[in-house]
Amino acid sequence: MTDYLPSYVRGEWWTPSSPDRATDVRDSSTGEVITRVSTEELDLAGALDYARTTGHAALAALTFHQRAVLLKQFALALTERKDELYALSARTGATKTDSWVDIDGGIGVLFSYSGKGRRELPNGTVHIDGPVEPLSKDGSFLGRHIYTTLPGVAVQINAFNFPVWGSLEKFAPAFLAGMPTLVKPATPTGYLAEAMVRILVESGLLPDGSLQLVSGSVPGLFENLRLGDLVGFTGSASTAESLKAHPAVQTGGVRFTAETDSINASVLGTDAAEGTPEFDAYVRQLVTEMTTKAGQKCTAIRRAIVPTASADAVVAAVRARIAEKTVLGDPRAEGVTMGPLASLAQRDEVLRRIRELQEAGGEIVVGSTDTPEVRLADGSTGPASNGAFVSPVLLRFADPQTDAVHSVEAFGPVSSLLTYGTTAEAAALVARGGGSLVTSIATHDPAQAVELAGRIAPFNGRMLLLDRDDARSSTGHGSPLPNLVHGGPGRAGGGEELGGIRAVHHHMQRTAVQGSPEMLTALTGVWHAGAATSSGDRHPFRKSLAELRVGDQIASGSREVTLDDIETFAHFTGDTFYAHMDEEAAAANPFFPGRVAHGYLLVSWAAGLFVDPAPGPVLANYGLEHLRFLTPVSPGDDIRVELTAKQITPRETDEYGEVRWDAVIRNQKDETVATYDVLTLVSKS
Repeated sequence: MTDYLPSYVRGEWWTPSSPDRATDVRDSSTGEVITRVSTEELDLAGALDYARTTGHAALAALTFHQRAVLLKQFALALTERKDELYALSARTGATKTDSWVDIDGGIGVLFSYSGKGRRELPNGTVHIDGPVEPLSKDGSFLGRHIYTTLPGVAVQINAFNFPVWGSLEKFAPAFLAGMPTLVKPATPTGYLAEAMVRILVESGLLPDGSLQLVSGSVPGLFENLRLGDLVGFTGSASTAESLKAHPAVQTGGVRFTAETDSINASVLGTDAAEGTPEFDAYVRQLVTEMTTKAGQKCTAIRRAIVPTASADAVVAAVRARIAEKTVLGDPRAEGVTMGPLASLAQRDEVLRRIRELQEAGGEIVVGSTDTPEVRLADGSTGPASNGAFVSPVLLRFADPQTDAVHSVEAFGPVSSLLTYGTTAEAAALVARGGGSLVTSIATHDPAQAVELAGRIAPFNGRMLLLDRDDARSSTGHGSPLPNLVHGGPGRAGGGEELGGIRAVHHHMQRTAVQGSPEMLTALTGVWHAGAATSSGDRHPFRKSLAELRVGDQIASGSREVTLDDIETFAHFTGDTFYAHMDEEAAAANPFFPGRVAHGYLLVSWAAGLFVDPAPGPVLANYGLEHLRFLTPVSPGDDIRVELTAKQITPRETDEYGEVRWDAVIRNQKDETVATYDVLTLVSKS
């Protein structure tokens, strides 16, 4: 490590020249100084402007799919050098398992958003939200909602507990949205975030200005934010409240989203008595959440809510499992399963919070606040006076209504056990937390799960239903996933992160657009009914992806539907539903005039009417979507089809792309019989 931890701003590494004030950053196990941190004389305003100009220009030149491909390349670059990150991570107090959650978990977020970007977003820069809204009877005036990239910079302020994952889970959706990031990691573990950013910079893959790093404090940062900027904050609820009150957020139009500490709960069902798989899974999960990252997780279980009859058994089982599975010590020592807290200051804060809980009536029933004997780096055992070690602690409250247990968080290997009698009482205890990131429920009784979930969902951003059927495959109470929302109401911050493409949308502006089909087609790149079409001199299926244009269309000839056709299809497929075979019964149905053709017969015939059968650029039909049958077709009716190229999506890494075709089947009266989208894979050349 260098004497001073550098920042990466305006395309260059920066360190202070002669700082008067700097913060020492120490190894959490030994107290050894690793580096010093200062941002004295750092030009934060210039860094923000660089993101808004250079960063935005570089990202605006890329489509969603091109950004998604880069995310995968970032993930591969970090994977190649993750051993470097693991070595540094041990100095933060993280065991190999803890580091896997942080480092491989962060890399996994990049992979996930790369895949989602290519599957769920267009290969363009505008994303459509929801269906067309017709605004006139003749179809000449339409409305749509679109998402476009915010013009500012995403300032991401992260907590100390996950320096890699915490940075990447914010960076990935912002980058995919086309918004440049300025990341400010927490000082105690910022050197690990710096190493991650350095790997990305050295890969040569980062677009200019798309990612900047500030190592240290950010005085005056908020004064330089403006409309179009966004702040994503992870940390304490009190800090979040003070930042949210800043004029830049209150009146300046700066978006602010927070994920803060929360008093998460885990409820043991009344059916999950000792000896059941649910009881065992509950105890395993509780101990895991107490000891992983030394309990320094915003999603950790702080309140273990159990039936009164099971309380003693839970305490005994937790005590036994901690004794069997937990080895406290320096993460670099063989066999250590739980490391120290991130810093001595954090250790002292956790011990202070435990004392508060004790003074409020909490009795320590597992563990101790005494200085623990730990396994040192050389394999010996003894006290580590300069290490930030705290033993796992479980407190028990005789009165589950005690205010402190629902409001005081010891951000370490600490949980409190509360008892309940009825499901309604358990739900009320969960709600006392004032809003949580996650609550888990261990039960094999669907009725109790449904009742609890219905009562507590409004107070949680996520719920885990844990039972014998999913215990092995469950990712666990404390694991936010890229495709599910991470956040929660009230004390948990009231914001959302992750959640798949939802997080991308957080970095974009949703705008309602009204206009003609032609204008909406031009704006979105998606053909709208009523916009211009072109029949051309060639069948659209003869055109490669490079030649095909949105609006290219084939209008077929007509085909008569006979009673023999209907009966042949019915007997051939086995679909002898009465509406197709029984005139009297069909006529009695309010939807049919009598016997009618099968909808799937019409779709099959439509394919025959529009297809060009010879080998060509169309490689495969891989499905249809949004199929609706609108007008029944009787024997003697004619049908015809119009097929229009609706959306063209080249794949960045393949020699083909996807074409979405608008299909409309009409009868001889020009009534719409059916509408749907046909999906094909088409060669680029």
